[in-house]
Amino acid sequence: MQQITRNILLNPGPATTTDTVKMAQVVPDICPREKEFASMMAQMRKDLVRIVHGDLDKYTAVLFCGSGTINIDICLNSLLPEGKKVLVINNGAYSARAAEICEYYGLPMIELAFPVDALPDLEKVEAVLRENPDIALVHTTHNETGTGILNPIREIGALAHQYGAVFTVDTTSTYAMRPIDMERDNIDFCMASAQKGLMAMTGLSFIVGNRAFIEKSAEYPKRSYYCNLYLQYHFFETTGEMHFTPPVQTIYAARQALDEYFAEGEQAKWQRHLDVFEAIHAGLDRLGFQDIIKRELQAGLVVSVRYPDDVNWDFEKVHDYCYERGFTIYPGKVSTQNTFRLCALGAITAKDIEAFFVVFEEALRKYGVQIPIRYIEGRGGMCAEACKGVS
Repeated sequence: MQQITRNILLNPGPATTTDTVKMAQVVPDICPREKEFASMMAQMRKDLVRIVHGDLDKYTAVLFCGSGTINIDICLNSLLPEGKKVLVINNGAYSARAAEICEYYGLPMIELAFPVDALPDLEKVEAVLRENPDIALVHTTHNETGTGILNPIREIGALAHQYGAVFTVDTTSTYAMRPIDMERDNIDFCMASAQKGLMAMTGLSFIVGNRAFIEKSAEYPKRSYYCNLYLQYHFFETTGEMHFTPPVQTIYAARQALDEYFAEGEQAKWQRHLDVFEAIHAGLDRLGFQDIIKRELQAGLVVSVRYPDDVNWDFEKVHDYCYERGFTIYPGKVSTQNTFRLCALGAITAKDIEAFFVVFEEALRKYGVQIPIRYIEGRGGMCAEACKGVS
Protein backbone atom coordinates (compact mmCIF):
# COMPACT_ATOMS: atom_id res chain seq x y z
CA MET A 1 0.00 0.00 0.00
CA GLN A 2 1.26 3.49 -0.85
CA GLN A 3 2.77 5.36 2.09
CA ILE A 4 0.62 8.41 2.91
CA THR A 5 1.85 11.31 5.02
CA ARG A 6 0.02 11.21 8.35
CA ASN A 7 -1.31 14.55 9.57
CA ILE A 8 -2.80 15.00 13.04
CA LEU A 9 -6.03 16.98 12.72
CA LEU A 10 -7.07 18.61 16.00
CA ASN A 11 -9.98 20.38 14.30
CA PRO A 12 -13.56 19.13 14.96
CA GLY A 13 -13.75 17.27 11.65
CA PRO A 14 -12.93 16.09 9.13
CA ALA A 15 -10.91 13.81 11.37
CA THR A 16 -7.60 12.03 10.94
CA THR A 17 -8.27 8.76 9.11
CA THR A 18 -6.44 5.45 8.83
CA ASP A 19 -4.62 4.62 5.63
CA THR A 20 -6.92 1.63 5.16
CA VAL A 21 -9.94 3.94 5.11
CA LYS A 22 -8.23 6.25 2.63
CA MET A 23 -7.28 3.40 0.34
CA ALA A 24 -10.76 1.84 0.53
CA GLN A 25 -11.82 4.53 -1.95
CA VAL A 26 -9.59 3.02 -4.61
CA VAL A 27 -11.96 0.43 -6.09
CA PRO A 28 -12.95 -0.69 -9.57
CA ASP A 29 -15.48 1.64 -11.13
CA ILE A 30 -19.04 0.53 -10.44
CA CYS A 31 -22.48 1.86 -11.26
CA PRO A 32 -24.25 2.62 -7.97
CA ARG A 33 -27.43 1.03 -9.34
CA GLU A 34 -25.82 -2.42 -9.29
CA LYS A 35 -27.20 -4.95 -6.77
CA GLU A 36 -23.71 -5.38 -5.30
CA PHE A 37 -23.58 -1.72 -4.30
CA ALA A 38 -27.17 -1.69 -3.02
CA SER A 39 -26.37 -4.72 -0.86
CA MET A 40 -23.43 -2.88 0.71
CA MET A 41 -25.61 0.14 1.50
CA ALA A 42 -28.30 -2.10 3.01
CA GLN A 43 -25.80 -3.55 5.48
CA MET A 44 -24.38 -0.10 6.15
CA ARG A 45 -27.82 1.19 7.10
CA LYS A 46 -28.16 -1.61 9.64
CA ASP A 47 -24.71 -1.01 11.07
CA LEU A 48 -25.35 2.71 11.52
CA VAL A 49 -28.37 1.80 13.67
CA ARG A 50 -26.33 -0.76 15.62
CA ILE A 51 -23.85 1.93 16.69
CA VAL A 52 -26.59 3.70 18.67
CA HIS A 53 -28.09 0.42 19.93
CA GLY A 54 -31.31 0.83 17.98
CA ASP A 55 -33.81 -1.97 17.44
CA LEU A 56 -33.77 -2.59 13.68
CA ASP A 57 -37.52 -3.20 13.68
CA LYS A 58 -38.10 0.24 15.18
CA TYR A 59 -35.23 2.34 13.80
CA THR A 60 -33.61 2.75 10.41
CA ALA A 61 -30.81 4.78 8.86
CA VAL A 62 -31.28 7.01 5.81
CA LEU A 63 -28.22 8.14 3.85
CA PHE A 64 -27.74 11.48 2.12
CA CYS A 65 -25.00 13.29 0.18
CA GLY A 66 -23.75 16.30 2.10
CA SER A 67 -22.24 17.63 5.29
CA GLY A 68 -23.78 17.34 8.74
CA THR A 69 -25.88 20.46 8.20
CA ILE A 70 -28.00 18.66 5.61
CA ASN A 71 -29.27 16.35 8.35
CA ILE A 72 -30.53 19.23 10.47
CA ASP A 73 -32.25 20.71 7.42
CA ILE A 74 -33.89 17.38 6.56
CA CYS A 75 -35.18 16.62 10.04
CA LEU A 76 -36.62 20.08 10.63
CA ASN A 77 -38.31 20.49 7.27
CA SER A 78 -39.55 16.89 7.01
CA LEU A 79 -40.81 16.06 10.50
CA LEU A 80 -42.99 19.06 11.33
CA PRO A 81 -46.74 18.56 10.78
CA GLU A 82 -48.93 21.31 9.37
CA GLY A 83 -49.94 23.88 11.98
CA LYS A 84 -47.36 22.78 14.57
CA LYS A 85 -44.21 24.38 16.00
CA VAL A 86 -40.56 23.53 16.46
CA LEU A 87 -38.83 24.20 19.78
CA VAL A 88 -35.10 24.80 19.26
CA ILE A 89 -33.06 24.68 22.45
CA ASN A 90 -30.08 26.86 21.65
CA ASN A 91 -26.87 27.23 23.61
CA GLY A 92 -24.35 27.33 20.81
CA ALA A 93 -23.51 27.81 17.16
CA TYR A 94 -25.00 24.56 15.89
CA SER A 95 -28.35 24.81 17.62
CA ALA A 96 -28.38 28.42 16.40
CA ARG A 97 -27.94 27.00 12.91
CA ALA A 98 -31.06 24.89 13.43
CA ALA A 99 -32.98 28.06 14.32
CA GLU A 100 -31.69 29.69 11.13
CA ILE A 101 -32.89 26.74 9.08
CA CYS A 102 -36.36 27.12 10.58
CA GLU A 103 -36.31 30.81 9.69
CA TYR A 104 -35.32 30.10 6.08
CA TYR A 105 -38.16 27.60 5.66
CA GLY A 106 -40.59 29.87 7.49
CA LEU A 107 -41.33 27.13 10.02
CA PRO A 108 -43.25 28.19 13.13
CA MET A 109 -40.55 28.14 15.81
CA ILE A 110 -39.86 28.94 19.42
CA GLU A 111 -36.17 29.53 20.06
CA LEU A 112 -35.26 29.01 23.70
CA ALA A 113 -31.74 30.39 24.01
CA PHE A 114 -29.22 30.09 26.82
CA PRO A 115 -25.64 31.32 27.34
CA VAL A 116 -23.11 29.31 25.37
CA ASP A 117 -21.20 28.38 28.53
CA ALA A 118 -24.24 27.03 30.39
CA LEU A 119 -26.53 24.02 30.15
CA PRO A 120 -30.17 24.52 29.18
CA ASP A 121 -32.44 25.14 32.16
CA LEU A 122 -34.75 22.12 32.17
CA GLU A 123 -37.43 23.95 34.16
CA LYS A 124 -37.60 26.59 31.43
CA VAL A 125 -37.71 23.90 28.76
CA GLU A 126 -40.63 22.24 30.49
CA ALA A 127 -42.43 25.54 30.99
CA VAL A 128 -42.25 26.29 27.26
CA LEU A 129 -43.54 22.82 26.40
CA ARG A 130 -46.36 23.10 28.90
CA GLU A 131 -47.42 26.54 27.69
CA ASN A 132 -47.23 25.61 23.99
CA PRO A 133 -49.12 22.36 23.35
CA ASP A 134 -48.71 22.89 19.60
CA ILE A 135 -44.97 22.08 19.80
CA ALA A 136 -44.57 18.87 17.81
CA LEU A 137 -40.79 18.81 17.37
CA VAL A 138 -37.97 19.54 19.84
CA HIS A 139 -34.41 19.94 18.55
CA THR A 140 -31.06 20.46 20.24
CA THR A 141 -27.36 19.63 19.88
CA HIS A 142 -25.65 16.91 21.90
CA ASN A 143 -22.11 18.31 21.91
CA GLU A 144 -21.97 21.97 20.92
CA THR A 145 -18.75 21.74 18.94
CA GLY A 146 -18.05 25.46 19.16
CA THR A 147 -17.52 25.22 22.91
CA GLY A 148 -17.40 21.52 23.77
CA ILE A 149 -20.37 21.64 26.14
CA LEU A 150 -22.40 18.43 26.58
CA ASN A 151 -26.14 18.98 26.67
CA PRO A 152 -28.50 16.82 28.80
CA ILE A 153 -30.27 15.12 25.90
CA ARG A 154 -31.73 12.28 27.96
CA GLU A 155 -33.57 14.72 30.20
CA ILE A 156 -34.65 16.97 27.32
CA GLY A 157 -35.89 13.94 25.39
CA ALA A 158 -37.93 12.78 28.36
CA LEU A 159 -39.60 16.19 28.54
CA ALA A 160 -40.28 16.22 24.81
CA HIS A 161 -41.98 12.83 25.04
CA GLN A 162 -43.90 13.82 28.15
CA TYR A 163 -45.52 16.60 26.13
CA GLY A 164 -46.04 14.55 22.99
CA ALA A 165 -43.22 15.94 20.83
CA VAL A 166 -40.70 14.19 18.59
CA PHE A 167 -37.10 14.68 19.72
CA THR A 168 -34.32 15.23 17.17
CA VAL A 169 -30.70 15.54 18.29
CA ASP A 170 -27.69 16.75 16.34
CA THR A 171 -25.13 14.10 17.31
CA THR A 172 -22.71 15.01 14.54
CA SER A 173 -19.76 15.36 16.93
CA THR A 174 -20.63 12.55 19.35
CA TYR A 175 -21.92 9.71 17.14
CA ALA A 176 -19.51 6.73 17.14
CA MET A 177 -17.47 8.38 19.92
CA ARG A 178 -19.53 8.95 23.09
CA PRO A 179 -21.78 5.91 23.56
CA ILE A 180 -25.39 6.71 22.57
CA ASP A 181 -28.48 4.57 23.11
CA MET A 182 -31.64 5.57 21.23
CA GLU A 183 -34.02 4.23 23.87
CA ARG A 184 -32.17 5.13 27.06
CA ASP A 185 -31.36 8.60 25.75
CA ASN A 186 -34.97 9.22 24.64
CA ILE A 187 -33.91 10.00 21.07
CA ASP A 188 -36.29 9.69 18.13
CA PHE A 189 -33.79 10.93 15.53
CA CYS A 190 -30.04 11.38 15.69
CA MET A 191 -27.67 12.32 12.89
CA ALA A 192 -24.03 12.48 11.87
CA SER A 193 -21.66 12.65 8.93
CA ALA A 194 -19.00 10.11 8.03
CA GLN A 195 -15.96 12.37 8.46
CA LYS A 196 -16.27 12.79 12.23
CA GLY A 197 -16.80 9.93 14.67
CA LEU A 198 -16.67 7.24 12.01
CA MET A 199 -13.31 8.62 10.86
CA ALA A 200 -14.22 8.27 7.18
CA MET A 201 -14.49 10.80 4.35
CA THR A 202 -16.59 13.89 3.79
CA GLY A 203 -19.67 13.82 1.60
CA LEU A 204 -21.84 11.18 3.29
CA SER A 205 -24.35 12.01 6.02
CA PHE A 206 -27.03 9.92 7.66
CA ILE A 207 -30.03 10.12 9.94
CA VAL A 208 -30.96 7.30 12.32
CA GLY A 209 -34.60 7.50 13.27
CA ASN A 210 -37.94 6.02 14.15
CA ARG A 211 -39.48 4.22 11.15
CA ALA A 212 -43.06 4.91 12.22
CA PHE A 213 -42.40 8.65 12.49
CA ILE A 214 -40.71 8.71 9.08
CA GLU A 215 -43.66 6.94 7.49
CA LYS A 216 -46.12 9.28 9.18
CA SER A 217 -44.20 12.25 7.81
CA ALA A 218 -45.35 11.28 4.31
CA GLU A 219 -48.53 13.16 5.25
CA TYR A 220 -46.70 16.36 6.22
CA PRO A 221 -46.10 19.41 4.00
CA LYS A 222 -43.42 18.89 1.36
CA ARG A 223 -40.94 21.70 1.95
CA SER A 224 -38.00 20.31 -0.01
CA TYR A 225 -37.42 17.79 -2.78
CA TYR A 226 -33.77 16.84 -2.34
CA CYS A 227 -33.92 17.19 1.44
CA ASN A 228 -37.08 15.22 2.17
CA LEU A 229 -36.64 12.39 4.68
CA TYR A 230 -39.60 10.27 3.64
CA LEU A 231 -38.78 10.49 -0.06
CA GLN A 232 -35.23 9.20 0.48
CA TYR A 233 -36.39 6.55 2.99
CA HIS A 234 -39.12 5.30 0.66
CA PHE A 235 -36.69 5.02 -2.25
CA PHE A 236 -34.27 2.99 -0.12
CA GLU A 237 -37.06 0.73 1.10
CA THR A 238 -38.47 0.06 -2.37
CA THR A 239 -35.29 -0.07 -4.49
CA GLY A 240 -32.37 -0.46 -2.08
CA GLU A 241 -30.78 2.62 -3.61
CA MET A 242 -30.33 6.31 -2.92
CA HIS A 243 -32.87 8.40 -4.78
CA PHE A 244 -30.06 10.43 -6.35
CA THR A 245 -26.46 9.59 -7.24
CA PRO A 246 -24.55 8.52 -4.11
CA PRO A 247 -20.90 9.40 -3.37
CA VAL A 248 -19.67 5.97 -4.42
CA GLN A 249 -16.04 6.03 -3.31
CA THR A 250 -16.95 7.82 -0.08
CA ILE A 251 -19.36 4.99 0.74
CA TYR A 252 -16.62 2.40 0.25
CA ALA A 253 -14.47 4.36 2.71
CA ALA A 254 -17.37 4.51 5.17
CA ARG A 255 -17.81 0.75 4.87
CA GLN A 256 -14.17 0.24 5.81
CA ALA A 257 -14.50 2.75 8.66
CA LEU A 258 -17.52 0.87 10.03
CA ASP A 259 -15.54 -2.39 9.97
CA GLU A 260 -12.74 -0.67 11.88
CA TYR A 261 -15.23 0.82 14.36
CA PHE A 262 -16.63 -2.58 15.28
CA ALA A 263 -13.15 -4.13 15.39
CA GLU A 264 -11.98 -1.50 17.90
CA GLY A 265 -15.21 -1.69 19.90
CA GLU A 266 -17.46 1.02 21.31
CA GLN A 267 -15.93 1.22 24.79
CA ALA A 268 -12.30 0.91 23.65
CA LYS A 269 -12.80 3.61 21.05
CA TRP A 270 -14.47 5.94 23.54
CA GLN A 271 -11.65 5.33 26.04
CA ARG A 272 -9.10 6.23 23.36
CA HIS A 273 -10.92 9.52 22.70
CA LEU A 274 -11.03 10.21 26.46
CA ASP A 275 -7.29 9.51 26.73
CA VAL A 276 -6.66 12.02 23.93
CA PHE A 277 -8.95 14.55 25.62
CA GLU A 278 -7.10 14.18 28.93
CA ALA A 279 -3.76 14.53 27.16
CA ILE A 280 -4.98 17.77 25.56
CA HIS A 281 -5.98 19.11 28.97
CA ALA A 282 -2.68 18.04 30.51
CA GLY A 283 -0.73 19.91 27.84
CA LEU A 284 -2.86 23.04 28.13
CA ASP A 285 -2.68 23.00 31.93
CA ARG A 286 1.10 22.67 31.85
CA LEU A 287 1.36 25.76 29.64
CA GLY A 288 -1.22 27.73 31.64
CA PHE A 289 -4.03 27.99 29.07
CA GLN A 290 -7.65 28.43 30.22
CA ASP A 291 -10.79 26.68 28.99
CA ILE A 292 -13.95 28.71 28.42
CA ILE A 293 -16.24 25.90 29.60
CA LYS A 294 -16.15 24.33 33.05
CA ARG A 295 -14.41 20.98 32.85
CA GLU A 296 -17.37 19.11 34.31
CA LEU A 297 -19.65 20.39 31.50
CA GLN A 298 -17.39 19.28 28.65
CA ALA A 299 -18.32 16.37 26.39
CA GLY A 300 -14.83 14.87 26.39
CA LEU A 301 -14.20 15.67 22.73
CA VAL A 302 -13.60 19.40 22.21
CA VAL A 303 -11.60 21.88 24.28
CA SER A 304 -12.30 25.53 23.54
CA VAL A 305 -9.36 27.62 24.72
CA ARG A 306 -9.10 31.34 25.49
CA TYR A 307 -6.54 33.35 23.57
CA PRO A 308 -3.75 34.56 25.86
CA ASP A 309 -3.71 38.21 26.91
CA ASP A 310 -0.33 38.56 25.27
CA VAL A 311 0.60 41.03 22.53
CA ASN A 312 2.83 38.39 20.93
CA TRP A 313 0.05 35.82 20.54
CA ASP A 314 -0.90 35.41 16.89
CA PHE A 315 -3.16 32.45 16.12
CA GLU A 316 -2.35 32.41 12.42
CA LYS A 317 1.39 32.27 13.01
CA VAL A 318 1.07 29.53 15.60
CA HIS A 319 -1.35 27.63 13.36
CA ASP A 320 0.99 27.84 10.38
CA TYR A 321 4.01 26.70 12.42
CA CYS A 322 2.09 23.65 13.63
CA TYR A 323 0.54 22.95 10.21
CA GLU A 324 3.93 22.89 8.52
CA ARG A 325 4.92 20.16 10.99
CA GLY A 326 1.83 18.02 10.49
CA PHE A 327 -0.55 19.32 13.17
CA THR A 328 -3.77 21.27 12.55
CA ILE A 329 -5.32 23.49 15.21
CA TYR A 330 -8.62 25.25 14.65
CA PRO A 331 -10.20 28.66 15.29
CA GLY A 332 -12.97 28.99 17.85
CA LYS A 333 -16.66 29.47 17.16
CA VAL A 334 -17.76 31.76 19.99
CA SER A 335 -18.81 35.20 18.84
CA THR A 336 -18.16 36.89 22.17
CA GLN A 337 -14.57 35.83 22.72
CA ASN A 338 -11.41 34.93 20.82
CA THR A 339 -10.77 31.21 21.16
CA PHE A 340 -9.17 28.26 19.43
CA ARG A 341 -10.08 24.59 19.64
CA LEU A 342 -8.25 21.32 20.15
CA CYS A 343 -10.33 18.22 19.51
CA ALA A 344 -10.09 14.54 20.42
CA LEU A 345 -11.70 13.19 17.25
CA GLY A 346 -10.14 10.88 14.72
CA ALA A 347 -7.61 8.07 14.50
CA ILE A 348 -5.17 9.63 16.98
CA THR A 349 -3.76 8.69 20.38
CA ALA A 350 -2.45 10.39 23.50
CA LYS A 351 1.08 9.93 22.11
CA ASP A 352 0.11 12.11 19.14
CA ILE A 353 -1.00 14.82 21.56
CA GLU A 354 2.30 14.67 23.43
CA ALA A 355 4.11 15.12 20.11
CA PHE A 356 1.81 18.02 19.23
CA PHE A 357 2.56 19.91 22.44
CA VAL A 358 6.30 19.74 21.73
CA VAL A 359 5.65 21.53 18.43
CA PHE A 360 3.02 23.87 19.92
CA GLU A 361 5.39 25.01 22.69
CA GLU A 362 8.13 25.56 20.11
CA ALA A 363 5.77 27.86 18.24
CA LEU A 364 4.89 29.83 21.37
CA ARG A 365 8.55 30.35 22.23
CA LYS A 366 9.47 31.22 18.64
CA TYR A 367 6.94 34.07 18.60
CA GLY A 368 7.69 35.29 22.11
CA VAL A 369 4.47 34.23 23.85
CA GLN A 370 4.98 34.21 27.60
CA ILE A 371 4.93 30.79 29.29
CA PRO A 372 3.09 30.18 31.57
CA ILE A 373 0.36 31.82 29.52
CA ARG A 374 -0.66 35.25 30.74
CA TYR A 375 -4.27 36.26 31.41
CA ILE A 376 -5.46 39.57 32.83
CA GLU A 377 -7.96 39.02 35.63
CA GLY A 378 -11.47 40.18 34.78
CA ARG A 379 -10.78 40.35 31.07
CA GLY A 380 -12.11 37.95 28.47
CA GLY A 381 -14.54 35.98 30.61
CA MET A 382 -17.47 34.30 28.97
CA CYS A 383 -20.25 36.64 27.94
CA ALA A 384 -23.87 35.53 28.17
CA GLU A 385 -24.19 35.23 24.41
CA ALA A 386 -27.61 34.75 22.91
CA CYS A 387 -29.47 34.75 26.20
CA LYS A 388 -32.61 35.83 24.41
CA GLY A 389 -35.13 33.78 26.33
CA VAL A 390 -38.13 32.77 24.29
CA SER A 391 -38.59 34.33 20.88
